[in-house]
Amino acid sequence: MGRARERRERVLEHLTDLPRLPLGGAPDPAFRDRLRAELVTGPITGPITGPITDELLPERSARPRHAHRRPARPRPLLSQLAAFGLAAAMMVASFATYQAVPGDSLYPLKRAAESALVGLSTNEAARGERELRSAKARAEEVASLLGSSNGGPLVGRTLKDMEESTRAGISRLRRAEPRSPKIKKFARHQQEVVAPMLQQLKRDQLAQAEGYLDYIKGLVAPG
Repeated sequence: MGRARERRERVLEHLTDLPRLPLGGAPDPAFRDRLRAELVTGPITGPITGPITDELLPERSARPRHAHRRPARPRPLLSQLAAFGLAAAMMVASFATYQAVPGDSLYPLKRAAESALVGLSTNEAARGERELRSAKARAEEVASLLGSSNGGPLVGRTLKDMEESTRAGISRLRRAEPRSPKIKKFARHQQEVVAPMLQQLKRDQLAQAEGYLDYIKGLVAPG
């Protein structure tokens, strides 16, 4: 217990002497020199034991407020060529699809596009005109097939598709525009295209074409 009392008395003495001790003060000259050298050459590695004034800090290097933005990098030539090549390939594919005839690999795509255009038409008259365009395309395809060596079996099928598109288009157009001059104009065009084919058709195909021409003549006749 005596030792503990001595320690308490010693602590009280130190606490009593604290107000008389000097506070702060200027830093030691050796500390100032060491701190300046460390600030200039690298990061501080030891604890700072004195107040830091402005004279101890290194001069700040002047920096621009706004850094210049890096200019946009131009697109590589390879990517530009690839984009151009893709666009060209799409144009060629579209043209090849439009030129496809029965038997070609792209022909189903051509017919699907025609059907989609008919369905997307805004009214009955527009749908009728789309059907008549398809009928014109079938007539041109028949002429192309007659000029090829392997088009025989496809001619009859194409003639049938031509007649179906014609009847569907005329029916739609008559409902929307009963006295439309487009009907007679279409009929005259089909006569001029189909009539020269009769001499090249086989017996069953000839019967199809003649029946189609009879139907067309009724559209041209005044009524």
